[in-house]
Amino acid sequence: MIVLGLTGSIGMGKSTTAAMFRDLGIPVHDSDEAVHRLYAGAAAPLVEAAFPGTVVDGVVDRNRLAARVIGDREAIRRLEGVVHPLVRADADAFLDRCRADGAPLAVLDIPLLFETSGRGRVDKVVVVSAPAEIQRERVLARPGMTPEKLEAILSKQVPDTEKRAMADFIVDTGQGMDHARAAVAAIVAALTGENPVRETSRLLS
Repeated sequence: MIVLGLTGSIGMGKSTTAAMFRDLGIPVHDSDEAVHRLYAGAAAPLVEAAFPGTVVDGVVDRNRLAARVIGDREAIRRLEGVVHPLVRADADAFLDRCRADGAPLAVLDIPLLFETSGRGRVDKVVVVSAPAEIQRERVLARPGMTPEKLEAILSKQVPDTEKRAMADFIVDTGQGMDHARAAVAAIVAALTGENPVRETSRLLS
């Protein structure tokens, strides 16, 4: 089974692209969804132990937790030390199920794949990308987002140009969803043995 890492900076359309893989019947593990689920389960007592008062009725209160860790690098590292191993274990269990089901391809949707040295966990990487002006327009349209917040987020992410250089495949959502959907279909076809392309190709980039 091929494990495909899916990543991309904020506002690039990664979640939409993940849905395109699902639409083609490819199983996708969503790291963000896993965190939400774990905050209501296995992570809750561990987070409470590390940050007392951040769990309410057995569920991590994300606002209380954010107030404790934002701007505190040591606190963020401590939180990551709690959450990241749980998310990785959740993803490993997902991959085990996919292998048991005989899936030829499975996707790990990891927003910070490069930032967390996750390249070694996957066989191939898809980077979802778009021109900077489109990215900025999308992100600033989100409720509560400001140019300052966007710059702070981008400062913690590997630049898009570097991600593109490290990608095996690129899906450019800036050219429209039909173009992106065609790119996803081509990637699936290549990796599952239909209409194969050279591994070094940048499909529809």
